[in-house]
Amino acid sequence: MKLEEVLELLKAALSGVECLIGEESGIPTVRVHPENLLEAAKKLKESGFDHVKSVTGLDYPDEGEIEVVYHVSSYTKPELTKVIVALKARVKRDSPKLTSLYGIWPSSAYLESETYDLMGVEFEGNPKQRRLLLPEDYEGIPPLRKDFKIPVEGVDAVE
Repeated sequence: MKLEEVLELLKAALSGVECLIGEESGIPTVRVHPENLLEAAKKLKESGFDHVKSVTGLDYPDEGEIEVVYHVSSYTKPELTKVIVALKARVKRDSPKLTSLYGIWPSSAYLESETYDLMGVEFEGNPKQRRLLLPEDYEGIPPLRKDFKIPVEGVDAVE
């Protein structure tokens, strides 16, 4: 399916949802406010995008925001199996909370947990949200944020 066709499909599927539909670096992209994320995800699923391939976060400290990106695709609709759509929402960096899409796409459970662990974004409603890589008692700046500093330890540490 050509990019133009995907964009038209997205416009039809997301009719009535406040969002920006376009392409970024050749990838069909849907930008929504956090309060519209769930509605957009439901409509994308109804149009054939049946699973999440990845969830990640991008840190914009100068703007005070973290952008959460869901890459969604389809296993069941042959015309969409080679299409990946980026669904994006920005949250405040100082209290990054977003509604989980687990109820729509169960494949997001682990991926949201990873984004929680490494970027500090809480996904409200994800029953499986937990630390995956960091210790349970970890406190401090999440390690994938731009202001994270690696603690210096060992023989060469300067006090």
